[in-house]
Amino acid sequence: MGQVSVAPTEIERPESAGEQFVVPEPDVPWVTLVHNDPVNLMSYVTYVFQAYFGYSKDKAHKLMLDVHQKGRAVVSSGSREEMERDVQAMHGYGLWATLTQDRT
Repeated sequence: MGQVSVAPTEIERPESAGEQFVVPEPDVPWVTLVHNDPVNLMSYVTYVFQAYFGYSKDKAHKLMLDVHQKGRAVVSSGSREEMERDVQAMHGYGLWATLTQDRT
């Protein structure tokens, strides 16, 4: 049988005078933003947040007010793949949504 090779667990760099190894920062989380639009009723947006995310009526209402008054609100946070799924779901409900990295 053939030999199994194992990928190194650390990046190997040649040692040179004065060079420092830079440790990458941990992944920055991604967020789903829902944006205000002139089409959907506030009650519908509140319903979507409750139905899809399982938020309480109070939390869903607060997020809807942020969307309405501030122009957008962060409605979920996690991995890029999870946020892509949430954005697609919001589009399915007819809401305008995008994803971005949370750099706050």
